[in-house]
Amino acid sequence: MLFDSHAHLNDSRFDKDRDQIIKRAKEEGVKYILNPGADFASSVASINLAEKYDMIYAAVGVHPHDAKDMDETTITLLKGLSKKKKVVAIGEIGLDYHYDFSPRDVQKKWFIEQIRLAKEVNLPIIIHDREANQDVMDILKAENAFETGVLLHCYSGSVELAKQYVKLGAYISIAGPVTFKNARKTVEVVEQIPLEYLMIETDSPYLTPMPYRGKRNESSYVQYVADKIAQIKGISYEQVAEQTCENAKKFFGIK
Repeated sequence: MLFDSHAHLNDSRFDKDRDQIIKRAKEEGVKYILNPGADFASSVASINLAEKYDMIYAAVGVHPHDAKDMDETTITLLKGLSKKKKVVAIGEIGLDYHYDFSPRDVQKKWFIEQIRLAKEVNLPIIIHDREANQDVMDILKAENAFETGVLLHCYSGSVELAKQYVKLGAYISIAGPVTFKNARKTVEVVEQIPLEYLMIETDSPYLTPMPYRGKRNESSYVQYVADKIAQIKGISYEQVAEQTCENAKKFFGIK
């Protein structure tokens, strides 16, 4: 039983075969998929997917790339979406200092506003952190975000930072890059962070794991992430699949 904790199945790259992709995921042992928003339109699309497919749940939020287009109305609209039945988190939200598509002060402002929204509607938060480790941690602490629940999506930070997060009760999500030859940092994180604090994801259609690296990613490939974690930790694939699924269900409040 697998839980893909982060997939963008609303992406246009799935328009021709979305049904088959979801069917294949189910056949390969994926029981749940979390589809997050990246802006208002994709948040709506995530909800539509969740309403169409039993196994899909949605998160709503605006990615830091699109923070520059946000205003108070966006927060009001997101609040409305957050009340929908299958919305189980706010995300993906955070800071991206790699691309800086939105000015950093603007990213911070709307990251904070969306954390406050999550606390108001009592939903956990899915974090996007790219080259902004310290600012993300500082903001999460200042806003007491850990009391509503924090998931670090596609974790790429150090093992030291991961340990700090786990001490604060956050979860770490591992994606396809853990299967790459040069994945030393992520391997170390998997070695040292207890399985009880890990989730797995594809980030489809991006970050495709080996042996399909370079091709479009899909939710069924989350099995390769689980398999790699099992190898690293020296435990069974079933144990990884079961525990990471339980972690995600608990985090997202799925019965």
